[in-house]
Amino acid sequence: MNAQTESFSITGPVGQLECALDLPDSAQFPTPRGLALVAHPHPLFGGTMDNKVAHTLARGFLALGYVAVRMNFRGVGKSEGVHDEGRGETDDMAALLAHMRQQYPDLPLALGGFSFGTFVQAQLQQRLIADNTPAERLVLVGTAAGKWPMPTVAANSILIHGELDETIPLSAVFEWARPQDIPVIVIPGADHFFHRRLQHIKNLMVEMWHR
Repeated sequence: MNAQTESFSITGPVGQLECALDLPDSAQFPTPRGLALVAHPHPLFGGTMDNKVAHTLARGFLALGYVAVRMNFRGVGKSEGVHDEGRGETDDMAALLAHMRQQYPDLPLALGGFSFGTFVQAQLQQRLIADNTPAERLVLVGTAAGKWPMPTVAANSILIHGELDETIPLSAVFEWARPQDIPVIVIPGADHFFHRRLQHIKNLMVEMWHR
């Protein structure tokens, strides 16, 4: 992401997992406001932690003063293991959270995900709720409604979707969000990967965070 990005690895459930850490601007945020974990899109279709939307989510969290951490799920990049249809990937993200909590035990937690990553983060949130340690907020971009069995999420979740998403139709997201009474922010003209419209994601995150 930038010259200050720190690459590191952790021991996950099935081997080493490749990770990347970015810290917010220390001049603007002498003390980080929170910890954010970012999940990338589907590994079998080229998804990695270097995906542009995953990068943009991380930048949004940095602008909010959050420590932003990304990882390559099992079988991606230098991460060991093989794809596990979301189950093992949720385990991977839980391992990353446990690792980061050693460093930042008391910071508020946020979870961000893109496409397949939204499914992983929503599942992780369910585990955290069961443990009475839920993330304070989710930011879900290209929510994987209709692709995977998305759990319900809290009313303060920020949902961003492209009007012209050809991978996850906007109508499927509406059907999932409607019974939860959660607004969906639609970016006109945006496709699934938000080509030429990535800046809206970061701007909307910052704008919506304190509402």
